[in-house]
Amino acid sequence: MTVTGAPAALVAEVRDLLGPAAAVTDPGITAAHAIEPTGRFRPDPVPVLRPASTAEVAEVVRAARRHGVGIVAQGGNTGLVGGASPCDGGVVVDLRGLDAVTDIDERAGQLTAGAGVTIASVQAASLEVGWAYGVDWAARGTATVGGSVATDAGGLRFVRHGGTRRQLLGVEAVLGTGQIVSHLPRVEKDNTGYDLAAVLCGSEGTLGLVTSARLRLVAPRGQVATALVAFTHGHMAVEGAALLRRSTRELEAAELITAEGLDLVCSTFGLPRPLAVEAPALLLVEVSSTSGRPEDLLTELVSGLTGVLDAAVAVDGPRRQDLWRYREAHTDAIARLGPAHKLDVTLPVTELATFIDEAPALVASVAPDAEVWCFGHAADGNVHVNVTGLDPEDENVAEVVLDAVAVRGGSISAEHGIGRAKKRWLHLARGAADVSAMRAIRSALDPDGICNPGVLFPD
Repeated sequence: MTVTGAPAALVAEVRDLLGPAAAVTDPGITAAHAIEPTGRFRPDPVPVLRPASTAEVAEVVRAARRHGVGIVAQGGNTGLVGGASPCDGGVVVDLRGLDAVTDIDERAGQLTAGAGVTIASVQAASLEVGWAYGVDWAARGTATVGGSVATDAGGLRFVRHGGTRRQLLGVEAVLGTGQIVSHLPRVEKDNTGYDLAAVLCGSEGTLGLVTSARLRLVAPRGQVATALVAFTHGHMAVEGAALLRRSTRELEAAELITAEGLDLVCSTFGLPRPLAVEAPALLLVEVSSTSGRPEDLLTELVSGLTGVLDAAVAVDGPRRQDLWRYREAHTDAIARLGPAHKLDVTLPVTELATFIDEAPALVASVAPDAEVWCFGHAADGNVHVNVTGLDPEDENVAEVVLDAVAVRGGSISAEHGIGRAKKRWLHLARGAADVSAMRAIRSALDPDGICNPGVLFPD
């Protein structure tokens, strides 16, 4: 549905309802909300509305519906597929003001976090009461709970704890109708009808705006050891990740790095080579243990892998952070090369290594001057295919890469959602009946199509 309306009239009404500070129109401020981290999506600045509570969000949504203006929810604005870019005009609704962590239950291991709370803040609040939060990724200091729910973000610890949906006990949200749904249970088992939290999780803001979430916490990690392991071939690294996954319950992460990605990170940030050998593929492996020395466990696990050329093991915090930087700095290093096409995909583990080997040739077949950077979460088959040197409007590379993923039985989106970048290829992942059902849900919860117009569904 195409949303048309008068943002200026909406801004005036929001200022009357919530006060002058609740609506910002200065392009010097609003421009930052129009720029996505990849630099690929660059819409013109639009007004930014800043509600400070669920009730105020509801006022904004109702007003937007009256004026027929599209609304794009934003938190940390760390998305990579244009899912929070106001390319169809309208207004941005900045939810960072909903930043309270409340109702912490130390015994049950639960808390409630506002949509604007950063993932790092949830992690810190959890640790203060003897728990941990099971979701983590490099943008933890900026990315927010609302965005993680909207995209069902997974991250670095997916192999141990799963993604956001698995941590989600309930949500409070304002639907596209302007109605507030609030179900933030303090119990784990709750079989009372439709799981609206699960429906909203991964909906990319197309059904409404999540304002807070009830989150399940996990047991804190014990002692931690981290290793960077070099392999003779990417197939060996992927097989190693699979073996680690079934060899121990204490595996926290198994991240894949290619030689090209490592070279880029080292040259961009002036980092020393982490190992004495050159290798086509590496795994960043982490384990935690509450009984015994994790470095002994990690050394034993690595010694049982095939194709290992060399490894570095660290247990102290600074050294472990040094090893992690070789993986977490990939996104920043790639961003310095210019706007990147982010093709975050998942492959069956049996197909992952072959796909990574073939990805450069696939891209070269339609864009011979482009560069390909692959890295990701080897243990769960998730690889981030980043392509630089393309025109932002180029879709040929996405066509061949996503087709290849689908043919191999994979998913065209693993973490960041469909957004704008991949909506043309939704049919590769969902059949006609699936899409029809999703559209029906949207029609019920957002009948005027004002919530994040232009994302997820093909035009």
